[in-house]
Amino acid sequence: MAKKPTIIIQARTGSSRLPSKMILPFFNGKNILDILLQRLLPLKEDKIIDKLIVATSDAPNDDKIQTVCENNNVICFRGNEKDVLQRFIDAAEANNIEDIIRVCADNIFLDINSLIRLATTQMEKDVDYISFQHSDGTPSIKTHFGFFAERVKLDTLKKVASITSDPIYHEHVTNKIYEPDSPFTTLFIPIEAVVHGIESHPNLRLTTDTASDFELMQKIYTDVLKYDEQLKPSSIIEYLGANPQYYEIMKQNIIQNSK
Repeated sequence: MAKKPTIIIQARTGSSRLPSKMILPFFNGKNILDILLQRLLPLKEDKIIDKLIVATSDAPNDDKIQTVCENNNVICFRGNEKDVLQRFIDAAEANNIEDIIRVCADNIFLDINSLIRLATTQMEKDVDYISFQHSDGTPSIKTHFGFFAERVKLDTLKKVASITSDPIYHEHVTNKIYEPDSPFTTLFIPIEAVVHGIESHPNLRLTTDTASDFELMQKIYTDVLKYDEQLKPSSIIEYLGANPQYYEIMKQNIIQNSK
């Protein structure tokens, strides 16, 4: 039987827009990384994934990330600060991993059910990459939704590293894989198939880049947690429907943080 995939979470303290966002107090004395790890650890306990690893940088400031990992009994890999692609490759090789689910620690509302679907979808030999996709063709990793992860083979990442030295592909780990002229094979699951109605909310932004994002995520998290400990996307979308003023804040944050 093939080994289960391993989740590797990308996290560091060196954000230019909100330094140390991963380790700032977020809810009841816990930070974003604490909460995300505690949401994901049951997947390891239930043997849906093989390992749970945080890949951070070898910069001294990220000693704090390592401390969070130790407090949560999670593997921490320290690697290249600027070359995130190489950090993932090194983290996988150091832990004997061939099949990676990449998670961005900015996404505290990661949809656990869609992640389980990603983890349990058969990774055929001829598929390099599996993720979710908007009906307009946009890979979910390039949206602002913040619900979705992506799955990729180590060999695929190594091939990306071998065919390009362009910094954009070494910062944004999977971009090269799903470009139109890509030599890689992909499997995309429609996002509407896992989060019904999500495409009706183009201003939905549940990722944490700025102080404004952080404050809004705190508010949404605190309120939704009162009636849905699983933080299901349907609950969050229902909550935002009752609080449409937050969509306007998200819209402005999308405009201000467009790259």
